[in-house]
Amino acid sequence: MNILTVINGASEVLKKNHIKSAKLDSEILLSKIIKKDRKYIILNSNKELKNNYFIMFNKLIAKRTLGKPVAYLIGKKDFWKYEFYVSEETLIPRPDTEILIDYILKTTKYKSKLRILDIGVGSGCILLSILKEKKNFYGTGIDISNKCIEISKINASKLDLLSRVKFFKSNVDNFSHGKYDLIISNPPYIKQLDLKYLDRDVVDYEPRLALDGGLDGTSEIRKVINRSSELIKKNGRLVLEIGFDQKYKVKKLLKDKGFYINKVLKDYANNDRCIISTKI
Repeated sequence: MNILTVINGASEVLKKNHIKSAKLDSEILLSKIIKKDRKYIILNSNKELKNNYFIMFNKLIAKRTLGKPVAYLIGKKDFWKYEFYVSEETLIPRPDTEILIDYILKTTKYKSKLRILDIGVGSGCILLSILKEKKNFYGTGIDISNKCIEISKINASKLDLLSRVKFFKSNVDNFSHGKYDLIISNPPYIKQLDLKYLDRDVVDYEPRLALDGGLDGTSEIRKVINRSSELIKKNGRLVLEIGFDQKYKVKKLLKDKGFYINKVLKDYANNDRCIISTKI
């Protein structure tokens, strides 16, 4: 059976199971099995696929039909300009979060040196992407998950950044190492009652710890703001990712802790995504 036939067959199976990106997912999963990129698959669509590859591929397709995200099936996810190792213990990096990276890089263009703290570092994708672009910036990442800390270290090593970043297993309430020019965080912000309405790829597979924002969605956001007010330098920036309907509530929380609201960034769907504030 040639590659094109295999891809088309798998795509039909995924479509029947309501997978929106059926063909793309099939190509990515086959790339994983045969250790070639998607370009190779497209240019060699008439080439016969070895039977052992076909068997392994079908096993991945079966898992994908159940909703398991492609990123977990292949163990990696592209974010910004880089490839990050991910596992089921880490939230999968989202394209919308790249808006945050773009803003930070533009607004720190003339900064020679910054100390950055990432609260809830996860895979490290946000912090490490910034450090890779800015050679004189130094970072610290904290997370309550041991596995996330391990994965962040792996990604830092892959990007040759271990000399400029440190990671600590800690919750935000107990962290007290240093003062920072810039604090970034993508905390859990989904309301508990809304978790069941998320896509099955998300709610069935991604870590609840990285999604559950408590009854009103702001329980972790409050902790981040409260502790950041102590950890941030005067005139330092706090860059906080939020839910689409949380802007006004989070603005008030920030103002109550002495932050000036600079800007609200919108995501690719034109929803409020990120609040930029300055400690005054």
